[in-house]
Amino acid sequence: MNSPSISWREAWAQPAFRGRLLTVLGLLLALAALLPRFFAWVQARPGRLLPDPLLAWLPAHDVSGPAFAVIYLGIGLGVVTLASRPLRLLRALWAYLLLHLFRCLTLFLLPLEPPTGLIVLRDPLVERFFYAAPTPITKDLFFSGHTATLLLLALAVPPGWRRQVLAVVTFLIASLVLVQHAHYTYDVLAALPLTLLAYKVAGFVVKPR
Repeated sequence: MNSPSISWREAWAQPAFRGRLLTVLGLLLALAALLPRFFAWVQARPGRLLPDPLLAWLPAHDVSGPAFAVIYLGIGLGVVTLASRPLRLLRALWAYLLLHLFRCLTLFLLPLEPPTGLIVLRDPLVERFFYAAPTPITKDLFFSGHTATLLLLALAVPPGWRRQVLAVVTFLIASLVLVQHAHYTYDVLAALPLTLLAYKVAGFVVKPR
């Protein structure tokens, strides 16, 4: 599995690729089944309200529409680009799994209350498949999952205009969740090193042995 440009037929012919792909898909499905209860617990748990000078200065506005247009256009571009590149897709899937695990760990260790002035960022797809709770989940804070996901896609696609577009999209969504007061500034900033770490570790996971 040395060439990042091999076809699906070539990749699927390699037992190592098949094993790693099926393993990560199975783990993602298992995680998806566990996340609703975890986030319900996160939402019910008391947390700490953090001071945030940037949010104190920045007026809150509901930008849900533009935010989700940016999010899903970015995800669409990333997925379409990776769909024909099996090795890049495999690394992205492992990095995505690691991102979720990192996020679960930080949410467990750092219980927080939503920022002052929060306007709920309603994501119908995420709420339907992951956050099956009767009330909106507002305490899934540290770190910003939307920012991290788009940054991961920017890292995963090949160099060129798609990566540049996804980098801009990542900056836009990071800005919009702050305008919405859906995350602390710290949540958005932490997404950068944790995404880089997840992508780096995923590279070792899929590396030929």
